[in-house]
Amino acid sequence: MQYVKLGSTGLDVSRICLGCMTYGIPDRGAHEWTLDEEASRPLIRQALDAGINFFDTANVYSDGTSEEIVGKALRDFARRDEIVLATKVHGRMHAGPNGAGLSRKAIMTEIDHSLARLGTDHVDLYQIHRFDPHTPVEETMEALHDLVKAGKVRYIGASSMYAWQFSKMQYTAERHGWPKFVSMQNHYNLLYREEEREMLPLCADQEVGVLPWSPLARGRLTRDWGTATDRSTHDEFGSRLYADSDRVVVEAVTRVANERGVPRAQVALAWLLHQDTVTAPIVGAARLGHLEDAVAAVELELSDKELAALQEPYTPHPVIGH
Repeated sequence: MQYVKLGSTGLDVSRICLGCMTYGIPDRGAHEWTLDEEASRPLIRQALDAGINFFDTANVYSDGTSEEIVGKALRDFARRDEIVLATKVHGRMHAGPNGAGLSRKAIMTEIDHSLARLGTDHVDLYQIHRFDPHTPVEETMEALHDLVKAGKVRYIGASSMYAWQFSKMQYTAERHGWPKFVSMQNHYNLLYREEEREMLPLCADQEVGVLPWSPLARGRLTRDWGTATDRSTHDEFGSRLYADSDRVVVEAVTRVANERGVPRAQVALAWLLHQDTVTAPIVGAARLGHLEDAVAAVELELSDKELAALQEPYTPHPVIGH
């Protein structure tokens, strides 16, 4: 495994981050395809054995049970000071007022719930899951500042939003002397490259680490176009992200993978890892082979010709995923 600094910080993270949305009680929350605790633990253990030290979850995943499963497994299999544990806040956790968003009340409430579920006294990276247009930016950034000063959070990060929104939040923090976001977790893969227009140049200029979610486009980059899986059948959000025109990109990945004699997942992840702005793709793993492909991708060197062949078929998409 290779390790890099997260953005401009001194924090070392593995070049693959294990995305833990896959782990959670299936009948809790919105993801029917998740793996329960018994099925999840071997995959988390395999990630640690492979040298992955970076784990990403969220309070909203499987109604908090992802945090519970991941926290317990990491307590059993790893030393807390050797891992980088990330979670998120924003999504709706209960009905009625103040059950979601980035108000001071929501942030202060949800960090304590997340820490309890994870079984730790701090998270290394606390990320806002989306931009909250209903809460003043100053309120959100000061609340996050207070969490850092209280020792509950080591670093703060953000997730999908427009570049102007991210810039506004960063400027507000700098103006007040509060911690700035050190990472951006955004939607970026060979089928969706709209982030290259504004967000990625901003992150490069400000030395913000980039942690792409859905790096394999919900698995579409790893299989023949139109092939259905249990997840794709039930993934309503994911079904809106891609179009039939993306088939040509998948075909390009297939050609390169066949010429190299490696799985398509390795090629698609290797392309991301070749992008200068990318720190660590957030890779979900539902089978042991998924992690093997992710780790192998770190060492896969693609030629300029192969990179061009993978990129050439792309066509612009509507901005989506914020």
